[in-house]
Amino acid sequence: MKLSEIKEILATAEGLNFKLENGDSVPEHFHVTEVGIITKNFIDCGGTVRHEKVANFQLWDADDYEHRLKAGKLLHIISLSEKVLGMEDLEIEVEYQSDTIGKYDLGYDRENFLLLAKKTACLAMDKCGVPAEKQKIEIVNLASGSTCTPGGGCC
Repeated sequence: MKLSEIKEILATAEGLNFKLENGDSVPEHFHVTEVGIITKNFIDCGGTVRHEKVANFQLWDADDYEHRLKAGKLLHIISLSEKVLGMEDLEIEVEYQSDTIGKYDLGYDRENFLLLAKKTACLAMDKCGVPAEKQKIEIVNLASGSTCTPGGGCC
């Protein structure tokens, strides 16, 4: 999700709820402790220089049960970040505490913001020797359009 998308949602949102993919909810008394820009410059395993920039939100499960972050307040924090930090319309990455600080992509299901698991991957498969996954195909009897089965007589 991009920054422009969350701003559009927050402008009309009645609540501010976050859930993990496994269905667990982020406690309603969470705080957004940071909104910032993370820039990553790196070289992949194939020697290609890469640049990555994301808007970063850090969620914190505070022991402060008396306050609840409202959509309008988060919208104000984002606007201030755009003004002060010069934040562009970037993809959002969310940090949230699990066994360590977890990094998540952000989704929305029309009721809750969803913390979506991020995965690592080789960015230079063609250069570092990792074989590409073979595509699985289905053999079809072109004359009848039916799928061949062992012993079916179509092959």
